[in-house]
This record gives sequence, structure tokens and C-alpha cells, in this order.
Amino acid sequence: MKLVFATHNRNKFDEVKVLLPDFVELISLESIGCVAEIAETGATLKENAQIKANYIYHTYGVSCFSDDTGLLVNALNGAPGIYSARYAGEQKDADANMTKLLRELAHKKDRAARFETVIALNLKGNHHFFKGEVKGDITDYPSGNKGFGYDPIFRPEGFEKTFGELSLEIKNTMSHRARAIQQLISFLHTI
Repeated sequence: MKLVFATHNRNKFDEVKVLLPDFVELISLESIGCVAEIAETGATLKENAQIKANYIYHTYGVSCFSDDTGLLVNALNGAPGIYSARYAGEQKDADANMTKLLRELAHKKDRAARFETVIALNLKGNHHFFKGEVKGDITDYPSGNKGFGYDPIFRPEGFEKTFGELSLEIKNTMSHRARAIQQLISFLHTI
């Protein structure tokens, strides 16, 4: 089965590719000629994921899935949320996003946070959604150079290390994205 993953984020693409079983051939946006940056104009992670999956399906006529992921920090009333990638501006700079978040948490005692991923699958015009979540906390400073985005400052529950310090193999056993992808895979096995 061929499925397009609607992301231009190479790190995210590679992370998901290793999770999928052999019967799924993961196709990149570049492979179908899509270089457009698909605007995320939804009010929720689910809406943003659906917008991207629908754009690819309706524009290119191929079955597709997309995800939208947000970091939700308790002390910031769920921010950055749907604005996680652009928290410090439209340039989508991960270091700037982390710096801004750490600055806003500098004097906060509650550092609890969670990552949430929603996957929208548009399979031949039919919509399906899958959700994954992982709870943890925000560290005082970045640690580790693995992963991407907020990984160096997010420490998942039950671990002493951040996502930025954990190997991809460990991260893929319990991350928000891995949990959503496992639901997607379970669904694909049924069709």
C-alpha cells in the first residue's frame, strides 16, 4: 500500500518511516511534486492535520496522512499548542521556540507538559483520525542533540533523560507520534 505522508519535515518523515510495517510504502511530498507549504489554518491539531491530508488528496489524487503535533504546557494554559512550530515566529526556528518557552517558564514552578499528535488519514476520500499523547515536563535547559523541535527540553514521564537524549529506538516505543502511528497501523491491518 502506498501512502503519502504530508510533511516537509525530513526528521518527522524519517521518524515515522521506521515505525511503519513493510506493507506500507511511505511516499514523500517531494516524490509527488508537492513543494507547497500547506497553510495550517485550523483551530485544533485535528483540523490542521485534516487540512493537510485533504489538500494532498484533492490536489494530487493520492491517499495521504498528515499529522499535527503540539506541545501543551500547563503553566502556559496549553501554549504553544497549535502554534508549536511557529511559537517564536514564522521562521519555524526550533532553537528560538525553545528559548522563548524556557524564558516564559523561568519563574514557574509547574513545568508539566504533554505532547499531543493527531493523525488525519484521507484514504480514497474517507477520513480517519488517530491520536497519541505523552506526558512529561519541561527541563530548565536543553539537553541532548537527538530528535528535533522541543525534544531537548521535554522529559517524558518515567525517564531521567529528555527526548533529545534518548535514542530514536527508545523514543519510538512511547512517543506521542509513535502512539498515534500504532493506531494508524492497527487500522491499516483491518482494511
